[in-house]
Order: sequence, then C-alpha cells, then structure tokens
Amino acid sequence: QVQLVESGGGLVQPGGSLRLSCAASGSISTITHMGWFRQAPGKQRALVAGITSGGVTNYQDSVKGRFTISRDNAKNMVYLQMNSLKPEDTAVYYCRVVVRTTPIDLAYWGRGTQVTVSS
Repeated sequence: QVQLVESGGGLVQPGGSLRLSCAASGSISTITHMGWFRQAPGKQRALVAGITSGGVTNYQDSVKGRFTISRDNAKNMVYLQMNSLKPEDTAVYYCRVVVRTTPIDLAYWGRGTQVTVSS
C-alpha cells in the first residue's frame, strides 16, 4: 500500500501564491508519474500538472506560466508552486502518483487539500 499526504492548501487573495506538497510513503518501488489534479464544485476532476520520473512536465493550459510542478525522487515528494492565483483556481487539489508494480502500474490518490482564492 501507498499513502499520500497533501499539505499547503488554504485561503489566499487573488494574485497571491501557495505551495502544495505531497509526500508518498509505504510500499514504493518506483514512482513513475506524479501529478496534481483539482476538482471544483460541480466539475469533474482534471489534471493540473504532471511530471514524469525523468522530469518531463505538462500543464493544463489555464495554469501555464503561473504554476510549476517539481518532484524530489529521493524523498518521494511532489510539489506544486502556484503563483498569480485567480478565483477560478479555487478547488480541492489532489495528488496522484503512479507506482510501477507487476503486472500493471497502480495509481494512488491523496485525500485532497482545499485551495480557496478569494478577496
């Protein structure tokens, strides 16, 4: 089993910044992909940013230039630096990691952390 614990959410004013962290622990062999998803009320959960084991990143168009994803492979952690936050960034943010297992890779989710952007 793999456990994920997110931290760093909260209330911030428009234009402000937050840094989310996610720590993975448990029976981890190799983490391939790490990512952050978000879900706003009434909307589907969607990928915000992802990063491969080799450091290749991808972002949702709406956050490009504002958010930066990074990972620490030695610590099994992934981060999301969020700058220039907008009210539409308000959502519950979830960490997801994909662990290499046999016969197929498995995905694990954190419980989520609330991010609220409001004045």
